[in-house]
Amino acid sequence: MTTEDLTVSLRVVLLAGGVGGSTFASGLRDEVRERGGELTVVCNTGDDLWLSGLRLQPDVDSMLYSLAGVKDLGQGWGRAGDSRRVADELAAWGVGWEWFLLGDLDLGAHIARTSWLREGLTPSQAITRLQSRWDLGATLLPMTDTEVDTHVVLDSGRMHFQEWWTRHRAGLEPVRFENPGIEASVPAPGVIEAIATADVILIAPSNPIVSIGPILAVPGLGDALRQASAPVVGVSPIIGDAPVRGMADVCLRVAGVPCTAAGVAGHYGARSNGGLLDAWLLAEEDARAAAEVDALGIRARVEPLWMSDAGRTRALAVAALAAGL
Repeated sequence: MTTEDLTVSLRVVLLAGGVGGSTFASGLRDEVRERGGELTVVCNTGDDLWLSGLRLQPDVDSMLYSLAGVKDLGQGWGRAGDSRRVADELAAWGVGWEWFLLGDLDLGAHIARTSWLREGLTPSQAITRLQSRWDLGATLLPMTDTEVDTHVVLDSGRMHFQEWWTRHRAGLEPVRFENPGIEASVPAPGVIEAIATADVILIAPSNPIVSIGPILAVPGLGDALRQASAPVVGVSPIIGDAPVRGMADVCLRVAGVPCTAAGVAGHYGARSNGGLLDAWLLAEEDARAAAEVDALGIRARVEPLWMSDAGRTRALAVAALAAGL
């Protein structure tokens, strides 16, 4: 395929979740759109939950707001310029979680979604309606339409991932993470088709265990990646042996994965050896680990990975595409 052909028909699939995933997706969208291509984002739905009678999809909404240009860039999620009058009123009634604040505009999306779900729409169909409000320059797909919320198993019991992550800041030592019902789930409509027809597949710099892990755990989805004709390129969420944001180091430790760029690459594995990756982008701070990644059968590329502004984020997207094309 020539460069001219790619400019016209470039089809990119991104697996993503969390703040890092939505930030990367914005730069990637800008680059793919300028090339006249199509971007499909497969979003983690393991973070989803029911709260105050509403169905919340935090990773989906973070992606939606980021691509729409309405995300609160300061906190990394939610709507810019939001208020919390409704949240304060709910707290006064003792409804919801006082430590899980939702803005009024954000609640509007949750109410709309829940209304459509109660009318009989699937989560995929509800997401289609939500994204039709803005010109996102991408298509958002949930990993599955099945409810497979992530639970954290502790010695003392279990809790929803959002409570462990947001309220306890990952301070309670977990035994493992589970997605009840995921064994019986199926990929959402369009996911397998997008992977099968992609020119390049990217794994965002998202938490490998609780953001990308649930996506790969949907039966048939990991196999689709292994069998895809397109190269699979991952971007390290670890820079200088530390997570860029959040508490991914705790999640990696519980899964027995070293909190290093090479450790996460090894967790995903090389496609040539039954894993997922053909290439792996690691930070300049971790350049010494490139040989270790190459030894795994994964092509290592050392690039600046800090997404500190729109220009650097887009440059990272360009580098990720180049690693696959």
